[in-house]
Amino acid sequence: MSVFEILRSAMRGLTANKLRSILTLLGVMIGVASVILLLAVGNGSAQTVQNAISNLGTNTITVRPSNGGGGGGGAQASSSTSTSTSVKTITTRVSDQLASAGLGHVKEVVPQVTTSLTISSTTTSSDNVSVIGSTAGYFDVSTTKVASGSAFTQADVTTSAKVAVIGSTLATTLYPTGSALGQQISVDGTPFTVVGILATQSSAGFNDPNNVVIAPLTRVQKSYTGYGAVSTLTVEATDSDSVSAAEGEVGVMLNQLLGVTDTTNLPYTITNQSSLLETAAASATSFTVLLGAVAAISLLVGGIGVTNVMLVTVTERTREIGIRKALGATRGAILGQFLAEAATLTLIGGILGVVAALIGSRYQINGTQPVIIGYSIPLALGVSIAIGVFFGVYPAARAAAMRPIQALRAI
Repeated sequence: MSVFEILRSAMRGLTANKLRSILTLLGVMIGVASVILLLAVGNGSAQTVQNAISNLGTNTITVRPSNGGGGGGGAQASSSTSTSTSVKTITTRVSDQLASAGLGHVKEVVPQVTTSLTISSTTTSSDNVSVIGSTAGYFDVSTTKVASGSAFTQADVTTSAKVAVIGSTLATTLYPTGSALGQQISVDGTPFTVVGILATQSSAGFNDPNNVVIAPLTRVQKSYTGYGAVSTLTVEATDSDSVSAAEGEVGVMLNQLLGVTDTTNLPYTITNQSSLLETAAASATSFTVLLGAVAAISLLVGGIGVTNVMLVTVTERTREIGIRKALGATRGAILGQFLAEAATLTLIGGILGVVAALIGSRYQINGTQPVIIGYSIPLALGVSIAIGVFFGVYPAARAAAMRPIQALRAI
């Protein structure tokens, strides 16, 4: 019996009971589509996180006070507190000293304070908007770009000007029918002029990076946070190869400025984007593998369904098997026919699963845009065929082992 004849006989067997074959195909299709889509979701989520970290700059390090700080507050701190290093907090004075220390691998030091406030226009308002106070260097060390208008200048920082650059989401919320550029906004009751609107950034978490106000550091400190500890110092290294050296220099200098004697209990933490990227990549790989393993279970269930269907088919076709063997069909021909039926079921189901996954990947899933991994398609398709052959072996072997007299007697 030729291969062509075996395949033709297999197709006849599958179409003999269309509903049963369709339901089996559906199980395999769901399994294959789940594997591809869940791997794509894991990959898409990983890329979103990595892009967000990369947007912070690959040649920057971030310094944060261990006890927190600069996170908002009504009353201004006294100037004596802000200039004292005995309390071991990172203030704008510490930032200025660090910037002027002449560190060989440090290009720029940018302090930031953050708080959350209500922002309003003449017609609407938005609550809990992130307000960042920084210097003009903020737009140099970060990848945050101004899409329209311009960033505020160092002169604005010096004069505590009431100007702001706002995110695209906030601009649309406050001025849905026109441009927010040049308009007045109220930041917790204080009027600011919008001088720039940021380019839209991708979101990697629950907070919308486009719902933000960036204003001169001195103005935010004077009106909202006071002159205590800053929230963050963003330090730009001279180049990406100097990040580790810059991190070491900043650590040594901060210990001197803050009078740190116990290096096991530092009042600050230093992180660089390279280490964050490595951690994020490792976590994303584990997450993707976990999703793939969960999806593989559904593919395994589909394979068990193939076994069940083929066992029922063998039982129903006992007479056919007996007649064919009585007419001279070999054990190999019977075995090949039923294996071909199982493999054809899973092949067609696998192809339909791939098509379903490609269609599904065009839509966001729980806020994440799936990104298909190239190897996942041939992998899922190959595994589905292998499952068909594996789970079809027992029913096929059972059919091939029937003796003609027993098969005919069972009629």
